[in-house]
Amino acid sequence: MTVRVRFAPSPTGELHIGGVRTALFNWLFVRHHDGKMILRIDDTDRQRSSEQYLQTILDSMEWLGLDWDEGPRVEGEYGPYHQAQRLEIYQEEAERLLETGRAYLCFCTPEELAKQKEEDAKKGLPPRYSGTCRNLSPEEIAKKKKAGLNYVVRLVVPETGETVVEDLIRGRVTFDNKIFDDFIIVKSDGFPTYNFASALDDARMEITHVIRAEEHLSNTPRQQIICRQLDLDTPLYAHVPMILAPDHSKLSKRHGATSVQEYKEMGILPEALVNYLALLGWSPGDDREIMDTDEMASLFSLERVGKNASIYDLKKLTWINSHYLRAKDKDEIGELAAPFLFRDGLIPGLLTEAEEQYMMTVIDLVREKVRTLQEVAEASVCYFKDEFPYDQAEVDKHFGSEGADLILKEIGEAISEIEPFQKEIIKEKLKNLSEKLKLPLAKINIPLRLAMTGRTMGPDLLDVMILLGKDRIVSRVQKAVQLAQDM
Repeated sequence: MTVRVRFAPSPTGELHIGGVRTALFNWLFVRHHDGKMILRIDDTDRQRSSEQYLQTILDSMEWLGLDWDEGPRVEGEYGPYHQAQRLEIYQEEAERLLETGRAYLCFCTPEELAKQKEEDAKKGLPPRYSGTCRNLSPEEIAKKKKAGLNYVVRLVVPETGETVVEDLIRGRVTFDNKIFDDFIIVKSDGFPTYNFASALDDARMEITHVIRAEEHLSNTPRQQIICRQLDLDTPLYAHVPMILAPDHSKLSKRHGATSVQEYKEMGILPEALVNYLALLGWSPGDDREIMDTDEMASLFSLERVGKNASIYDLKKLTWINSHYLRAKDKDEIGELAAPFLFRDGLIPGLLTEAEEQYMMTVIDLVREKVRTLQEVAEASVCYFKDEFPYDQAEVDKHFGSEGADLILKEIGEAISEIEPFQKEIIKEKLKNLSEKLKLPLAKINIPLRLAMTGRTMGPDLLDVMILLGKDRIVSRVQKAVQLAQDM
């Protein structure tokens, strides 16, 4: 048996990390088993689906390296891969159910259904369709059609017995058929409901494993009932745990970036995002945390996917991202970071050879202490502009103390005397100044770094000084003197 999985996003929004993690688990599972990954677009929601969102989803998948074997942009024998293009299939199968008495037309109006729901609530019963139209005669159906009444198609659902989901992560989950009513499979506009289209497509595309979010667990028994009524085989199911915010609430925009595009714009590398998401709910079986996709695929199994919700941790993601940033060679990191420097107005669109060399030197210098490509740009501001932001808390601490202006003045004068401006000579001069002022060297270096870069942390101090050059440093220290005097 060839393992076939599917990832079936709806183009009603951007691809979010919950969806990415689901896509990733499918991808790792199928690559582990040397199977086929199908990308299917569930676009039957005509009002909310858009071409723009579709292209964003496809681009996001490609950016992450989660390729697919069949689907949009890839030819396959089980297409079309857009549900909106498969309406004829759904209509044929719905007709087959109607002909065999396993489905029926329902002409109940929204007002009638609302009244019935209200009556059920008064009796303390869950909302459930009463089956009013289940036994309409052919004559009654013809009469209602002739009158132009709208109708939906409902599936005849067994009123007794159980539907069992053998979940590959959660084990056996049993549903009493009493909780289901004759649910709708085709809406009044002729489009299928999610469960009907999904169940049919999984069967028609010969999907062997459906790996999806646990929020779909309640849909699974309905899809199994649909398959039974159509005499179709059902795939194996695995429902992966949710991703929750740090406060254990549902992850949303108020907790920060949630879509792939947002992570891309903040400078997260695709391999870092994939690595991080793989560890949300799955364990390779040891303490390893940094893995490429080949390694993850070789180790992946559903048995090691947990049942409990995973907690989103931005600090962990950016830590993993910083690892990948440091591991890249100078040229690649420069190519990746340049658009962020351009976006922040630090470099022009076209660079001279000298400008490009300087940019590469700056990026290579700052990347050891940053976590994202956007932070590369933020840490680079002081190397391209003389006007840059200061860490105000550090300014208050180091420029606001008594005598800070005098110390800064001494620093500026000492630096102006350095000739030639070389590391060993600079180092010796700062050491001599420390002895002269009877201050620890840190009391010299920290205000100096703050004056030069606006921060008290960063790359090696001497490397920063050599890159900036004596004249710029002296000018910035003089500005710091004025800041200290004004405080």
